[in-house]
Amino acid sequence: MDSDVLVVDDSAAIRKILQRVLRQTGMSIRSIHEAGDGQEALEQLRNQPGIQLVLTDINMPKMDGLQLLAAVKSSSDWHHIPVVMITTEGGESKVGEAVKLGAAGYVRKPFTADQIKEKLAGILEPVLPI
Repeated sequence: MDSDVLVVDDSAAIRKILQRVLRQTGMSIRSIHEAGDGQEALEQLRNQPGIQLVLTDINMPKMDGLQLLAAVKSSSDWHHIPVVMITTEGGESKVGEAVKLGAAGYVRKPFTADQIKEKLAGILEPVLPI
């Protein structure tokens, strides 16, 4: 089944890289939506009810990734959507907080297509059987 994915990062370049990496994973993805911060992400979630996965940075203006994660997990409409953190955060405190809030996992920047695919294994169906 094809999935809709939401990529959230304040860097347009990182969003484009993540889109390319997602396409390279071979995962079954119908469309990829973008948001530049947590507030834009919430708007996308409201306007695109088919989103089944969120990849988000932690450090962003307006609403950061941890605040977005908390909003998604506290919503009766979105609490089932897996959220994977994509971050430069080296400290375990932010990553630990994300896990406590219900993150499905995290990947540190810089990342490879294989790291993203490995993290998403079991979350999205692959296009081809393994």
